[in-house]
Amino acid sequence: MTTSTDTAEVHFWAPPDLPGLAFDPTLYRLLHEDPVARVRLPNGTGHAWLVTRYEEVKFVSADPRFSREAVWGRDVTRVAPHFIPMEGALGFADPPDHTRMRRVVAKAFTARAMRRLRERAQQVMDGLLDAMAAERARHGGPVDLMAGLNRPFPLAMMGELMGIPEADLHLVAHWTDTIISAGAGREASERAKEEFAEYFTELLGCRRLEPRDDLAGVLAEAVQEETLTLKEAVGLAVLIQLGGGHAVRNNSANMVFALLTHPDQLARLRAEPALLPRAVEELLRYIPHRNAVGLSRIALADVEVGGVLIPAGDPVYVSYLTANRDPSVFADPDRLDLGREDNPHVSFGHGAHYCPGASMARLESELILSSLWDRFPELRLAVPVEQLVWQRGALIRGPETLPVEW
Repeated sequence: MTTSTDTAEVHFWAPPDLPGLAFDPTLYRLLHEDPVARVRLPNGTGHAWLVTRYEEVKFVSADPRFSREAVWGRDVTRVAPHFIPMEGALGFADPPDHTRMRRVVAKAFTARAMRRLRERAQQVMDGLLDAMAAERARHGGPVDLMAGLNRPFPLAMMGELMGIPEADLHLVAHWTDTIISAGAGREASERAKEEFAEYFTELLGCRRLEPRDDLAGVLAEAVQEETLTLKEAVGLAVLIQLGGGHAVRNNSANMVFALLTHPDQLARLRAEPALLPRAVEELLRYIPHRNAVGLSRIALADVEVGGVLIPAGDPVYVSYLTANRDPSVFADPDRLDLGREDNPHVSFGHGAHYCPGASMARLESELILSSLWDRFPELRLAVPVEQLVWQRGALIRGPETLPVEW
């Protein structure tokens, strides 16, 4: 039976800054009580639909009647005061444009490219761990894992993938942090996006003159071949850098925190190293890696979702976080179980907008978790959990610092 939408309650949802791995109570309640709900977020106007159950999330993510492109230019209710992707970027594209752009990006994430990147990744990792060991030997106190590993490692890997000179990585880090924060404000974010776009425009121009085998080279070649416009190529570069640098930084720190605060699961992983790939998948499922939701879609027609009729023209959000906690799909979903075998999580999205850098994120996560405890088997938190400080106003959740000792 289809439910009428005329009298549906509108839930005002101002996502809180939550500590650690705490799950958003509003998301949890809607998943179990109102799985296709109307919500109003802190910015923008009107209301939107929020879909929280696994099957309905996959349905909306894959059905072409829900458009990302139609979002652009509309003042949709949203978490941040600004849109994160640039106009014309992959995040706002629908097929066939999305398919065309995605095909270009895929060239940078082939199995061969990931094997080559893994060799370099281990070198970078070893250097960072050496520096952490030296710092602790000099000062004897705790070492901040965010500063020593979780910030610089993904940033260096994205630099390798994209072809960004090491001397410019601090600029990239600043722009990324400004754009991805809900608290930085619209003006600061838009200025950072403009500066980021100018930087990548220059970098792609350099690659046209001196081609290289990196993602900037791939994008520059696509512009030369007229597969992409320059604006599309720059938008892709910015979006991939944001996801690969910032998201992996925070989520990998969350993974370390999760293991340090679940000693039984850490002990199991230490006893069964072959469990690592499965452990990473479970950590990806379990950790609420972002605050609230990402980009919305616009219903291009009246569509029934989970027994509720969503009218044409209405914005719709999906929550991959709640989909990963749906008890109809995951047994005991609120428990971290590194041995979980049936784990079809949607942490990298679903459908056309599935994260193109998923293979790289998995590679980095596995390398961090294996190398960290191989080098420092007695690794532990240096302060009580309640003293840890978590980022505020961040769209991707993570600790400000993660002091450890061994």
